[in-house]
Amino acid sequence: MNLKLISTLARYLLGLIFFLSGVAGLLNLIPPPTDMPEKLLTFMNGILATGYFFPLLKTTEAICGFLLLSSLAPALALVILAPISINIFCVHLFLTPGIQNLLLPLGIVVLHLLTAIKYWPVYKPLFLRNK
Repeated sequence: MNLKLISTLARYLLGLIFFLSGVAGLLNLIPPPTDMPEKLLTFMNGILATGYFFPLLKTTEAICGFLLLSSLAPALALVILAPISINIFCVHLFLTPGIQNLLLPLGIVVLHLLTAIKYWPVYKPLFLRNK
């Protein structure tokens, strides 16, 4: 399998994950787990207490997931989703016990990187030093 095909498959899978997660979060389709660790519960209560952050996050996930699935602006969607992917990984790394809780977040980060490889020519100028 070539890298272009792998990147495309990763884009569709990542887009599906974020689109479905965003829509499910906005529509409250998935109830929160009843056995959340105390630190994670505190974190989630803080996010929910703002009143705006969770809907903003889930709307962003749904829109960017759609952009990845539809190929409308995948490079932009990846830039917007990068801090979300990193935060998902960090929340599970620091706030949930057990290596099994890192599998999906690690998968998201890997899919994100595999997808971004295809758009390196778009991102490369961002890393050049201005003269």
